[in-house]
Amino acid sequence: MTPELTRPFPRERVGEGATVVVEANAAELAALALRLRVPEVISLMCRFNLQRAEGAAIPATGSLLARVVQACVVSLETFEADIAEDFTVRFVPAGTESDDLDLEAVDEIPYVGNVLDLGEAAAEQLALALDPFPRKPGAALPEDGQAAPKTAFAALGKLQQQG
Repeated sequence: MTPELTRPFPRERVGEGATVVVEANAAELAALALRLRVPEVISLMCRFNLQRAEGAAIPATGSLLARVVQACVVSLETFEADIAEDFTVRFVPAGTESDDLDLEAVDEIPYVGNVLDLGEAAAEQLALALDPFPRKPGAALPEDGQAAPKTAFAALGKLQQQG
């Protein structure tokens, strides 16, 4: 699989620390929208603060700013949403990731050779930050007693109740 957003960063350039900004271009944004199954990714900027540590692991903190178009789970209307997330990750050599299933543990991002792919890491952070059940501001579920949208499933439900 070829990543939609790739920004190789040599491990040796981390030195005593490095700050790297990843910003997606139009083609990368369109490819990310397909991968993430959202109507559109309008913008994506991710800042990584990489630190040198003992061993091969590289701890990093960062911040992600993005604007996406999502489909409302209530009305199915599309709407724009801003995403702003701070995160902490560790880049580790591929194959050395922890088997720990602790949800509070710092996420590990594997790297191959001596190259960190900060673009793929930014794409993963965006995927984690997306609301899995996006709701357009002001969208509400119908109150009890109000007419629900007519669908084939509603008709099947009526048939089942009659039978």
